[in-house]
Amino acid sequence: MSQITTHILDTTRGLPAQNVPITLFSQDGDAWNKINGGVTNEDGRLPGLLAADETLPAGIYRMHFATAVYFEANNETGFYPYVDIVFEIDASGTHYHIPLLLTAYGYSTYRGS
Repeated sequence: MSQITTHILDTTRGLPAQNVPITLFSQDGDAWNKINGGVTNEDGRLPGLLAADETLPAGIYRMHFATAVYFEANNETGFYPYVDIVFEIDASGTHYHIPLLLTAYGYSTYRGS
């Protein structure tokens, strides 16, 4: 399993959010460096965001969810064209799950398992 995983649930529909572009960045001073990205599958997940054997160094990271793509595909007007979740990991190599619960006019997140 990847050290960092994510999924998106559309809490209005009660369904996973498919085809949402996600990009993972690491912070380097004032700059953000792209690590990897992809698009959510039919389960709202992005498998393979990192290679299973890849361990990131301690630091601050940002996951960018391009939610406007999802809202447009569902003929819906969304208030948030994107969601950025910034989080910090330690050097332990622990797994981090970053879920996004999404509606057209709100979102929430938490550290999952």
